[in-house]
Amino acid sequence: MKYISRAMEARLKKYNETYKAILVTGARQVGKSTLLKTVFPDRRYVSLDDPFLEEQARYNGDMFLALNPAPVTIDEVQRAKELFRYIKIKCDEIDAYGLYCLSGSQPFHLMANVSESLSGRIGIIELSGLSMRELSNDPYDKHFLPTMQHIAQHQQTVQPIQNIWEVIHRGSYPELIDSRKEWAAFYADYVKTYLERDVRELAAVQDLSAFRRFMIAAAARTGSILNYSNIASEIGKDADTVKRWLSILEASGIIYLLEPYTSSVLKRAIKSPKLYFRDTGLACYLTRWLSAEALAYGAMNGAMFETFAISEILKSFSNEGIDYRYMVSYYRGKDQLKIKKDGKSLQTETEIDFIIEENGVLYPVEIKMNNKVTAEMTAAFQLLDKIPDKKRGMGCILCTCPQPGMVRENVLQIPVWYI
Repeated sequence: MKYISRAMEARLKKYNETYKAILVTGARQVGKSTLLKTVFPDRRYVSLDDPFLEEQARYNGDMFLALNPAPVTIDEVQRAKELFRYIKIKCDEIDAYGLYCLSGSQPFHLMANVSESLSGRIGIIELSGLSMRELSNDPYDKHFLPTMQHIAQHQQTVQPIQNIWEVIHRGSYPELIDSRKEWAAFYADYVKTYLERDVRELAAVQDLSAFRRFMIAAAARTGSILNYSNIASEIGKDADTVKRWLSILEASGIIYLLEPYTSSVLKRAIKSPKLYFRDTGLACYLTRWLSAEALAYGAMNGAMFETFAISEILKSFSNEGIDYRYMVSYYRGKDQLKIKKDGKSLQTETEIDFIIEENGVLYPVEIKMNNKVTAEMTAAFQLLDKIPDKKRGMGCILCTCPQPGMVRENVLQIPVWYI
């Protein structure tokens, strides 16, 4: 399989020169091991997938590190949380950088051990699936903002996508870029491996059949406001179980929960998060959209397009090394907004699909799969003007239009591949 250059390569090399240890986290199959082997080809590599090595690392950590001296890459390190105390000791003893490269697909337990043992000694990198930029070998490395500056800089390298539904349906796992890999077989194996290994290890879930039904129910709600009771009634479990299982999906990089924007001014705002799958291919597989053509004209096309766009925005932040968790949100309010459509006055619920907050400026984003958009689609943006001490910046509609353009004053239309 041909290796695709990752946006994280430069950051990984920089961290290797400034930290004693590096941790690369992310869901299974996003390319963590391949990235580390490619960037550091001469470094010793050991994987705790090997039961013997796992047992040695767990019960005889000092001997394990003596037999695998730094610099070394340790994969699936979450399997031996006991090893962190010995890594800390080695980091304190050795006056050098780039001693340990650690990777793991289960940050649920992993991050707690890192924060306790290696605080200040470790650089953390979140690796996602392949982005549109990586797939097209686009060198642009700034995070997405709906501004004229972003468009002007990115248009020098951006490449239009001819069939966006092929990209959305295929998903972002590197193995699927190989045309010989069967899409359905890959995801069937992925779900089976995830259920039998990660889920059991994270929460000792015994009823894997029920958990599989839960994953399908969650995938059917990607792009929707989260309703725990609704999912619980569908799968025959209680809401607390659903909350616990959602935390497993979130911790293992399967889903992302987008929190609502909170302000005392917006009193009628809905407080529940929105659920998004990190990989649209997995969401399509679980909801049985088995071809790009069926998806493009199917009932979930809008939700999958929105899921894809938000996933790409988050990748643009993490690939630049920016923690986006406190910078992004959405808004939906129960108050009614008057708009004009086809010459008629209508009332609609206020909603902003995505809000980026940076340096006290709020950038509203609407996401539509249409290739033609209208100013009325952004009527809710004006609600942000009510928020004190914040400024509303340029907004946009992310869509499938052929070229960027101005929809109205302070609102752009931007092709989704400009993310």
